[in-house]
Amino acid sequence: MEFAFEICRVLSIVAFAGYGLACVFGGSMEAEFERFGLARFRVLTGVMETLGALGLLGGYLFPPLTLLAAGGLTALMVLGVGVRIRAGDGFVATLPATILLGVNGFLVVAA
Repeated sequence: MEFAFEICRVLSIVAFAGYGLACVFGGSMEAEFERFGLARFRVLTGVMETLGALGLLGGYLFPPLTLLAAGGLTALMVLGVGVRIRAGDGFVATLPATILLGVNGFLVVAA
């Protein structure tokens, strides 16, 4: 279980650091947030994703941060999956958010 936990933590750190920075600095994420009608939340979302990744990383030094960060990222992904469904995205487009929801949900339960 410890091995799975660490794999999920590293996966989440890498994914959310990447997605978070992409949101903050624009690029292809600008078009996505425009399409969802949520352009005004792009930078906020990116900052929350980046802080979540940093919180998971900081959890190595202060373990309670892991639960807090994973919980926040889980909530963010619940919203992300909902946005994708509302936008009419198919299974493949919704899959990354769904996987990250599961990964962070596991971290919450196992922390």
